Amino acid sequence: MHIAVLYSGGKDSNFALFWSLTQGFDPVLITIRPERYSMMFHHPNIDKTKLQAEALGIRQYFLETDDAHWHENLKKLLVKLRVEGIVAGAIASEYQRRRIDRLGEELGIPTYAPLWHKEDELMRELLEYFEIYITAVAAEGLGEQWLGERFEKLTSAEIKNIHPFLEGGEGETYVANAPFFKNKIRIKGWKKKWDKTRGEAEIL
Repeated sequence: MHIAVLYSGGKDSNFALFWSLTQGFDPVLITIRPERYSMMFHHPNIDKTKLQAEALGIRQYFLETDDAHWHENLKKLLVKLRVEGIVAGAIASEYQRRRIDRLGEELGIPTYAPLWHKEDELMRELLEYFEIYITAVAAEGLGEQWLGERFEKLTSAEIKNIHPFLEGGEGETYVANAPFFKNKIRIKGWKKKWDKTRGEAEIL
């Protein structure tokens, strides 16, 4: 099956891609370049997903859009690519899941969310096999010191009122290596931005 994986470069979309490969699907990556602080899509280091696509050996398409027009623009791209299904990395966000499902219904193709409400099972897989870095934080209890840190350190810190998967918008991640990567991405450093309440780490 020729499917589209909505790909941000973070842990969730990479695990969704991993799942699609185990199902024998033929994936392409669709990466949204959203407006800043989008409610739907990942923003930090979005251009660095090119490195991941190269490391994966999978074709990637970029779509520049905003939260007001993403649905119609993504729909046009999916029709153009003639995909037969959509895979997304939603874990607990009804907001995201409903909108992707509606897109699939309009196109008459299935949608898949293989991570949906599987935090505990997924956590074990991610921590054991994925090299994940924190690239943005935006929540009380997550300070500048977390930018550029390994995700596994956060999961063991047990910070109060923080979703263990950062699913509430508390942060973003980037995957530098995983079992299905053909090459590892070596991060040489970070350019950090911090405004006392939120911050981002740009990959160098």
